[in-house]
Amino acid sequence: MTGLTDNRPADLAELLSGWDERELGPVPPIGEQDFPEVCAFLDRWTEVVDTTGEAERVRLLNTLLAEAAAYPRITRHDGFGWHLHYRDDGVPLAAVLRAVTSVAAAQYLTATGLRRLSRCAAADCRSAFVDFTRSGTQRYCTHACVNREAVRRHRARKKPAAG
Repeated sequence: MTGLTDNRPADLAELLSGWDERELGPVPPIGEQDFPEVCAFLDRWTEVVDTTGEAERVRLLNTLLAEAAAYPRITRHDGFGWHLHYRDDGVPLAAVLRAVTSVAAAQYLTATGLRRLSRCAAADCRSAFVDFTRSGTQRYCTHACVNREAVRRHRARKKPAAG
């Protein structure tokens, strides 16, 4: 979901072109309101990413979780093995994205630390990312950003003093 936070799809077709059935399951029913609702959810998700306080992040996530509320159940369908669903069957696309994203984020962040959802520290990037490192100290979204920042710092040290 962090990819959609930074690279908003222009339309429903673009959103669906990136649908990952292994992660999200088969494409859910699609309605006319889905794209505007997905966009509204992405605005709210961006708030979750950008908040720095744990209590506020929990409040925002709890609100999203309440809207996605459904009893968890074990299911198997469309060639996928047994797995959990945290949403009712037949819900539209926007509701699936909200439920899957909110539940996954809540599970991961409560298990590993609420600070593990962040923005890249690179001055020219600011992409959202989830810190999956063992230490929980990731500051950059990719190795490319780490390397660019290292080069930037190195060049700044080598720059002759004006005088």
